[in-house]
Amino acid sequence: MSYLVDFGVAHAQNKSSRIFETLVPDIFSAEFAAMSASQIIQNCWQRYQESYRSNNSINGTIFEYILSAVFIREGLLPFFRQAQVAFVPNVNYDLLMYAQDIGPISISAKTSLRERYKQADLEAVALKYVHRRAQSHLVTLDVKEGHSIAQKLVTGDLMGLDSVVIATEPAMDELIDGLKRFLLIRPKPIEIVSASLVISADKIPKQ
Repeated sequence: MSYLVDFGVAHAQNKSSRIFETLVPDIFSAEFAAMSASQIIQNCWQRYQESYRSNNSINGTIFEYILSAVFIREGLLPFFRQAQVAFVPNVNYDLLMYAQDIGPISISAKTSLRERYKQADLEAVALKYVHRRAQSHLVTLDVKEGHSIAQKLVTGDLMGLDSVVIATEPAMDELIDGLKRFLLIRPKPIEIVSASLVISADKIPKQ
């Protein structure tokens, strides 16, 4: 059995999920009990790097699985993976939570940055255009670029992101502690149009 599938992180067992579950058979095991979230992420990513040759086609998926497993362990449920938000077209958010108080909280997971932070920032802007109180966080394994982009946040050069976090540093634990303060829910489906009176052709008598 696949616990990623059981929790709904993956639709079905695949190459990436098998790799992850081979490296991390049980996220709740005693070996992780004394570790912080950032330490678990570092431990899991190191196992992956030591056991498998870097593969750009699955690196991102493995990182999302690591973050998902940590969120599950930390009780940050429910959350959504590869999520779309109504009225925010053409955007798939890597990981997304929905807080009762503020609405969507997006997590953009990037193993490396380069110019990818710009995409994450634009996706954050798109989300906040519809949901004004939403939060967007960029979480990365790219230490050097991550700190550089975090400085852009300080200087006001980013428009939508609320934080830029190195996943293997204490800031990740601070982010998780902050997320735990929200009541996370599964939002109700949106009714696109609602009205007290509905006028439709099905009321016209048939000839």
